[in-house]
Amino acid sequence: MFVSKLKQAIQDEYKAYFFYKSLHDQLKEPMWKDFVRHAYEDEKSHYEMFQQLHYMLTGSFVPNPKRPVPCYDAKQCVQKALVDELEDIETYKEMLLTIPIEEAYNPLFIALHDEMEHAIRMSTIYNALS
Repeated sequence: MFVSKLKQAIQDEYKAYFFYKSLHDQLKEPMWKDFVRHAYEDEKSHYEMFQQLHYMLTGSFVPNPKRPVPCYDAKQCVQKALVDELEDIETYKEMLLTIPIEEAYNPLFIALHDEMEHAIRMSTIYNALS
């Protein structure tokens, strides 16, 4: 169960990285661009940490999925990002409570807290766009 959730998390982090990169290009406000840049850099880090953890647990890496459709409507994309971040928080909280090895704690703890921060950032952007 943990490994299947980890595999899905790896795929989601990969997609989030490219989704945020395309969202970044849609935004004009420098602060919002910084918020999104921070998020996509974190997503890349989560992807790398989770791939390493998957390798430790299974001896293999998860193949990269297809890249997501780029973001064309900033408000819709920010709303999607906010919902995705909130869902990821719940997933990582569940995973943190069921870690199979001690080495899984730090990557999940870091990702869980980063996703909370991303949700706050996306909420701020979304409210400003409304």
